[in-house]
Amino acid sequence: MRPYQICTKTIMDTTDPNIVFDENGISDYYHNYVNNILPNWHTDDAGQQEMFQLADKIKKENRNKDFDCIIGVSGGLDSSYATYLAKEILGLRPLVFHVDAGWNSNQAVSNIEKLLNGLNLDLFTEVVNWEEMKDLQRSYFQAQVPNIDGPQDIAFFSAMYKFARKNKVKYVLTGSNYSTECCREPYQWGAYLGIDKKFTMGLHKKFGKVPLKTYPILDVFEYKLLYQHILGMKVIKPLNNFSFIKNEAENLLESKFGWERFKHKHHESRFTRFYEDYWLPRKFGFEKRRAHFSSLVLTGQMTRDAAILRISKPELDEATLMQEFEYVANKLDWTKEEFQKIFEGENKTYLDYTNNWPLISFANQSMQKLGLERRLLR
Repeated sequence: MRPYQICTKTIMDTTDPNIVFDENGISDYYHNYVNNILPNWHTDDAGQQEMFQLADKIKKENRNKDFDCIIGVSGGLDSSYATYLAKEILGLRPLVFHVDAGWNSNQAVSNIEKLLNGLNLDLFTEVVNWEEMKDLQRSYFQAQVPNIDGPQDIAFFSAMYKFARKNKVKYVLTGSNYSTECCREPYQWGAYLGIDKKFTMGLHKKFGKVPLKTYPILDVFEYKLLYQHILGMKVIKPLNNFSFIKNEAENLLESKFGWERFKHKHHESRFTRFYEDYWLPRKFGFEKRRAHFSSLVLTGQMTRDAAILRISKPELDEATLMQEFEYVANKLDWTKEEFQKIFEGENKTYLDYTNNWPLISFANQSMQKLGLERRLLR
């Protein structure tokens, strides 16, 4: 077994089995940030001007339409601030799109309402069929794989892109950014690179019972090749062209709209919060917070010492975590004892099931070589 080691610049460690360290104990996450991201990340006047020019182009092309772009919002920080930026700074008229997969926290719902009322924007909500969502989530749990948040992520992105295509919306804005996400967690931690329809449908065929008649799922190659390269859909990340400091953005949203900050990233979904704070670290030993905090360390928003101290204890207290364990079990129609039995089951990986990983991995490596993706993907 590989001896434990932690990066001397970030808090990424050997729980990523493919992490590479130099002679000074500095990981490839740090070197990738310095060599690939920083030189190509422009939040200065030039970067902002580039985004303003693009916004003018979007407005001109869509001046006779009810809205000129679409943006997905979860109630969390990144998508909320991107929505504010699009409307108030860039002067766009976005249709705000939300996918309700059955796990919204009350705070997330409240944040969306406050933000859109303050910005005077319309909201379109697509509600995923709960019986189908529940059955697919149960399938992921029974498969014993790390990436049990897959069904939610797939629904969020697939529903929005399908809606955009159906309504001939060319421009899709996202809250994806370098400032809080420059250090991407490895796929072993459950961060599967793209939507692998073969993997998902294979799991459901093996463990599922409810036909997925309406569940939105868009394979990564259909989205990348058909939607983007053939139909010309453009995905835009405006947060990368402006200063986006987590604490400052939270303060602004709070003061302007009464928006409320979360304890940690992704806590707008009760399922994702449970998955990242309880299931993944306790069952598999993976802490996505390592990547989240390392991103903030690299971008100067958090000290490494503060990150080490923060990750030494859970975000939520034990009583809350156990309450969430029971809540998730009940919502998925398991008793607490049945859910505990699954938790104690043999851990599996995507390699134990049919998948398109070799092709997806090759495509991502090609994107990195072509400079289309700057973050370290593996």
